[in-house]
Amino acid sequence: MIDPIALRIGPLQLHWYGIIIAAAVLLAALLGARVAKSKGENPDEGWSMLLPVVILSVIAARLYHVIHQWDAIYSKNPALIPQIWNGGIGIPGAIAGGALAIWLYTRAKGLSTARWLDIFAPALLLGQAIGRLGNFVNQELYGPPTTLPWGIPIDAAHRLPEWMNLNAFPVATTRFHPLFAYEAILTLIGMAVLLYLGRRWAHRLYDGDIALLYIMWYGAVRTALETFRTDNWVILGIPTAMWVGILGFVLAGSWLIIRHRRGWGTPMLHPAEPDLTDELATAPQPGPEPSPG
Repeated sequence: MIDPIALRIGPLQLHWYGIIIAAAVLLAALLGARVAKSKGENPDEGWSMLLPVVILSVIAARLYHVIHQWDAIYSKNPALIPQIWNGGIGIPGAIAGGALAIWLYTRAKGLSTARWLDIFAPALLLGQAIGRLGNFVNQELYGPPTTLPWGIPIDAAHRLPEWMNLNAFPVATTRFHPLFAYEAILTLIGMAVLLYLGRRWAHRLYDGDIALLYIMWYGAVRTALETFRTDNWVILGIPTAMWVGILGFVLAGSWLIIRHRRGWGTPMLHPAEPDLTDELATAPQPGPEPSPG
């Protein structure tokens, strides 16, 4: 178990959670800038929209979490609402806030919203994977007890009510499913898939397709992981995140199919960009070596 406070200087405290989130934002931004350059876009535009994206993402993510935990925590102590360094952000809220910021920025600058959503989709998955390490430090986002070798300990102060009986679930021997690690691994796989598709299949995709595939991937991941959780925010008896994941998957998948069947979209491979697959197919092949005379 790790002390959530990385550094103390008098009354000032530097939390690991904040360090991890800052690292996640920076590394995701670096990946986004690299993808933007590979697509022939100006990476400086990506850096310029980073601040509004981060601000709206954090606000929306915190709002999602506060609504989730309103009755249990924040209605009793509203002063805790701004204390984000203690953990507590909702990824669905972060996605919505970030997408809104990108839409506002690109609309103001006359840029393609769909193209920039594609650019940031793999970067968002990288940021999510890194950010989930903060859940490990804060001992949150874990599942039920497990005997699997990668189970993690959770101290009594961070236990959910159903596992606070320390006689039945001793701290020394009880281990829990690390849901944050499962999500981090699956989001890294998703990042690799989106980067591959964005390069290998660019000649068949429209701007916005990578963003739609992101929604489908994360919707499926989040829906699956919600089945492990017991502290869910539920609507009609079903976890809210599962509603969001399923609806996101269905709507994004349906729109992806419809737009390709009807040709509704701007080709991802713009005229200024070379189609690497065509270049390889048409490149002159070396002739046979002359036989020694």
